[in-house]
Amino acid sequence: MCLAGVFPYNIGMDEFESLVDSLRSVHFFKRLADVDLRAIVTGGQIRHFRSGGTIFAEGDPCAGMHVLIGGQVHLCKMGPQGQVNIMAIVSPVIMFNEVAVLDGGANPVTAIAVEDCVIWQISHDSFQALLKRYPQLGLGLLRVLAARNREMLAQYGDLSFRSVQARAAKLLLDLSEYGNMPINRREHSINEMANRIASVPEAISRSLNTFKSLDVIACNRTTIIVTGVEKLVGLAQIEPSLLKE
Repeated sequence: MCLAGVFPYNIGMDEFESLVDSLRSVHFFKRLADVDLRAIVTGGQIRHFRSGGTIFAEGDPCAGMHVLIGGQVHLCKMGPQGQVNIMAIVSPVIMFNEVAVLDGGANPVTAIAVEDCVIWQISHDSFQALLKRYPQLGLGLLRVLAARNREMLAQYGDLSFRSVQARAAKLLLDLSEYGNMPINRREHSINEMANRIASVPEAISRSLNTFKSLDVIACNRTTIIVTGVEKLVGLAQIEPSLLKE
């Protein structure tokens, strides 16, 4: 598969040390000695992807593990008729595609660069060699996979038991940090919000109109502001005791 928007990137010593520092901020790598972390960095490569480029596609052979150093990535499941469901939004400095690098199987999701991205990538074979040399990496990865599994189960619960309106309300609470910040509509379009909750843009628009009529949000073309957090919590079917401070 051709990875649109990829271009070569040769790093010097300053860039190398910057990459080492970036990877050190990943919980997975925190406890490694500097000499070991440098050895791990040299086992992978730096790649650049332009905004809109496909980093790897669901179902393609294992693309290895990636760590996002700069930019933003959407991890998506693609439907048979072109539907897109955003499973996760990755921001620096977070790893992704760790399942495929462990079992060597096909990529379980499609990764799309939604901003220009700088990524450290390591192949399945190289990562397996690192696991043999640094077995503590495997233990660290287990904690990462456990956290990912909890997130997936929570998302499954939302899709199974919450209506589209309830999922939209919950998403607005998450995006606004429970009313503590405005939602930038340029960054979070109707289409993106629909893709994040496995819905369609028309349903998101109807939900926003309902929330506006209930005085729980105020919105214009550029911004959505949550004005009624407690009401929106109820509409999201979240227990009031879980309301964030």
